[in-house]
Amino acid sequence: MAFLRHVGKHGDRKVAVIFREVPGEPHMCLVTYTELLNQHIHDPMVQCIESDIGQSSENLADALNRTFTRDGRPILQVLHAEGQLKKVNTENIVMTPQPNTKIKLSELNKILDEMKQGEAAVKRMAELDSSHGLQDPADVARRMRGENLPPQLQENRQAPTKAQTAQGALGDNQIANNLRQQAQKMAAEAKGLMAESERLLKEAAQLDPVPLAKAVPALEINPVAKRRGRPAKVKVTA
Repeated sequence: MAFLRHVGKHGDRKVAVIFREVPGEPHMCLVTYTELLNQHIHDPMVQCIESDIGQSSENLADALNRTFTRDGRPILQVLHAEGQLKKVNTENIVMTPQPNTKIKLSELNKILDEMKQGEAAVKRMAELDSSHGLQDPADVARRMRGENLPPQLQENRQAPTKAQTAQGALGDNQIANNLRQQAQKMAAEAKGLMAESERLLKEAAQLDPVPLAKAVPALEINPVAKRRGRPAKVKVTA
């Protein structure tokens, strides 16, 4: 008989394990007692468990949310609405993937978690191996500092000096250069905004000519201070 996931027992009662772990409560799981289910839920659920989708799902809930009862409702939603989901301690659930195979769900969860960590470690080792196990000391220092430089600054980043590499951290010169590059970028963006502002003002003037100071008061430079009494006469020369 083939190996079958998501099936087990709680005491003498057969269960389908919907969630191996409850979020925030890894020692608890969610199950449904299959013998209590109506036929229009039970049969589609068993077919789902035995299907490739069910067997490839980490949690049966993922597959049941895409599987429907005979009257066209998602099985997972029906189980929830009818109160068929029960929270049980993983120590009390015995998984029976085969007739002669038994393992506590708590132990199975530990094994699966270790396998996940092992896969992540294998992947990381492969990445290090592809780069001959070497990392840019500047990258290491940046991560240790919690810095997240923009991609363009990472591309233009200067190679660390021997002294910086020996210290295992970025020097003041390196940090200063990065700040200068950021300032240059901001200045270029500011020039672009000013140019766009002038273009918009010219377009507005063609549509509705008004004095520049009235159109953009903020651009008025050295305005004549207001004085009490009559305004002073200003002599205009050609």
